[in-house]
Amino acid sequence: MFRTSLELNYVKRTFRPLYGWTQATPVSAFLDPAWTRAVAIYPGMVMTKTSGNNYTLLGSATSGTGVNISEQVPAGFIGQFIGGYGTDELLEAGINAIAVWQLSQDAQFEVLAPAFDATQSWSDPGDGKEVLVYASCANANQGQLVPYGATAASYEPVARLIQIESPTSIIIGGLRAGTHTVAAV
Repeated sequence: MFRTSLELNYVKRTFRPLYGWTQATPVSAFLDPAWTRAVAIYPGMVMTKTSGNNYTLLGSATSGTGVNISEQVPAGFIGQFIGGYGTDELLEAGINAIAVWQLSQDAQFEVLAPAFDATQSWSDPGDGKEVLVYASCANANQGQLVPYGATAASYEPVARLIQIESPTSIIIGGLRAGTHTVAAV
């Protein structure tokens, strides 16, 4: 639950656990103080660790953190709004603390657009093959989830696609052991 003003009463989290209460861990962390808030962050976007216990949006070369994009490793999914829908939970609370969700292989989360790039061509093969999900490192949609084969995607998968609910809703699961070496569909 989070607080919004009356004009934003329609807003809901864009990253919601389906099987996550014992299958995923929200790691206590801090938004990197160098983050410029140039890009709106929605729950479910992918974060990377910078230094200490600080995290920034994956693909953020302009955040002032000095972390080279090619060296960024996906660390998990953010749980808060930081500018998304005009809501900044960190500024409203007066503290820079965030939750970075790390999924085990049996975790499942519903992700709503714009935490994933709904303009990409998402397809569920329907034949039991595993479809890997990556994070975008492109300036226009950094940190958003993108399907395998999207340009400027992270080098490592961040999740697997369970199903496509609608054009604005997907369900993802945690990676299985060794998934990072498996070719996607």
